[in-house]
Amino acid sequence: MRSTRTAVTVDEAREGFTEEERAAMKDRAKEVRGAARRGAAKADPEAEVLAKIAEMTAADRALATRIHGLVRAAAPELTPRLWYGMPAYAKNGKVLCFFKCAQKFRTRYAEFGFSDVAALDDGTFWPISFALTELTDEVEARLADLLRRAAG
Repeated sequence: MRSTRTAVTVDEAREGFTEEERAAMKDRAKEVRGAARRGAAKADPEAEVLAKIAEMTAADRALATRIHGLVRAAAPELTPRLWYGMPAYAKNGKVLCFFKCAQKFRTRYAEFGFSDVAALDDGTFWPISFALTELTDEVEARLADLLRRAAG
C-alpha cells in the first residue's frame, strides 16, 4: 500500500537548522579551516574579532565594542577569538564567554553568554545567557563581576 503522506519541508516541520544557524556553522567551519591553514600562533585573533564587530549593524556594533572593552578590562587573561562568526573570549583555548548579535539571528535583542568553562556555578541552577539591549553603568558592573568570577 502506498503512503499518502506529503513531503514536509524542514521549515514547515520546524526541524533542522534555520538559515541563520547554517550560516553560523559555515562561519565556524571557516574559522577552523583558517586557523589550521595559517597556524594558530600566526593569527591575530583580536584583529579578527574587531573586524567582525566592524561589520555589524550600528546597534550591535555599539554593544559589541563596549562588551569587547569590558571583557578586556575585567578579564584580560581571556583571549579574543571568533566563535560561530561572533566575538568570543577563551580561557586556555576553550570559549568561556561570547557575544551574539541580534541582527545575525534576527532576534529582538543581542545576547551575552557563558559556556560551561565559566566558573559561575551556584547550587543547582544559575543563568548562563543574558539578553542585552543596552549597556548601562549598572549592567556593565554586573557583567564585569560575572566575567571576573567566570574567569576564576
